[in-house]
Amino acid sequence: MRKGKRLIAWIMAVVMLFTICVFGGNGTAEAAATTPVAKHGRLSVKGADLVDSKGNKFQLRGISTHGINWDVGSPYVNKKAFKTLRDDWGVNAIRLAMYTEEYNGYCSGGSQAKLRKLVDKGVGYATDLGMYAIIDWHILSDGNPNKNKAQAKKFFTTMAKKYKNNKNVIYEICNEPNGCGWKEIKSYATDIIKTIRKYDKKAVIIVGTPTWSQLGTDGTSNEVADSPIKGYKNIMYSLHFYTSEWAHNEYLPAKVAYARKKKLPIIVSEFGLSPASGDGAINKASADKWMKLLNKYNISYFCWSLSNKNESASLLKPSTKKTSGWKSGDLSTAGKYIKKKYLARKKALGKKA
Repeated sequence: MRKGKRLIAWIMAVVMLFTICVFGGNGTAEAAATTPVAKHGRLSVKGADLVDSKGNKFQLRGISTHGINWDVGSPYVNKKAFKTLRDDWGVNAIRLAMYTEEYNGYCSGGSQAKLRKLVDKGVGYATDLGMYAIIDWHILSDGNPNKNKAQAKKFFTTMAKKYKNNKNVIYEICNEPNGCGWKEIKSYATDIIKTIRKYDKKAVIIVGTPTWSQLGTDGTSNEVADSPIKGYKNIMYSLHFYTSEWAHNEYLPAKVAYARKKKLPIIVSEFGLSPASGDGAINKASADKWMKLLNKYNISYFCWSLSNKNESASLLKPSTKKTSGWKSGDLSTAGKYIKKKYLARKKALGKKA
């Protein structure tokens, strides 16, 4: 019996040591095997699909911050907020939207050091929680990404050097190019991809597409799918839509089908339930159709936006002061809808989630 007790004590000691090593001493929900990144590892692109480290198709269910250069976006870059989204909403990825030219933008007078630090904090929180993170060079009013290409090269050089060993970081190199064609965007993208690949050889890179990331210069053009970037792996192309925009509902689903036919890997790095302005009536019926379509193709998506800004696209009510731990009463109509849909999708995917 004495030998048996010693054996049991030894086994218990080994189990305790293992728990400390793997779980950081607390054995909580942060356990390695339970987080999205721990389960799926580094992502890559295979054909038209995003796949995990085992080669299985994988879908990001993400939330985008509002612009982190504004007070409607920056307060929500905190670990508790991301944990709430992960644990209560079924979110597995965060998009850190850093505007380039708007108020306090990276290229328009904002503190570049402070903005980089905020991006670093966001990536750090996501990494700690085992979530994926998009670093978004959020072009909008600047239109043509070549306008600030020199700044973009410096920024992504810094980021690629810093995060080259991270398994969870994705680079979005131009949010919504507009007022320029695919030839100009493609030239910019090729230069930035080359810059990133000097240091980070494997991370997924998202390329913005013409007309506010709608895969072409007009409703029926498909020049991106017809002429993708060659010579680089793990490249995806962004599609953005807002469910209250008639033109988005009328033309873009066909572009999705065409892109899939051409094996073009697309990702919805931004969508919303409102008009494209971010405010106005939301359209749940169209949102239902879009979610069904994207889930059918296992296309990843990121909803705009994590904010209490007084507009209908915000996921929080304007009256909500909390920056994490939100209850149903804190959520906007859009927020309640997205939380319900994301949780349902996670449940439907089961072990694949």
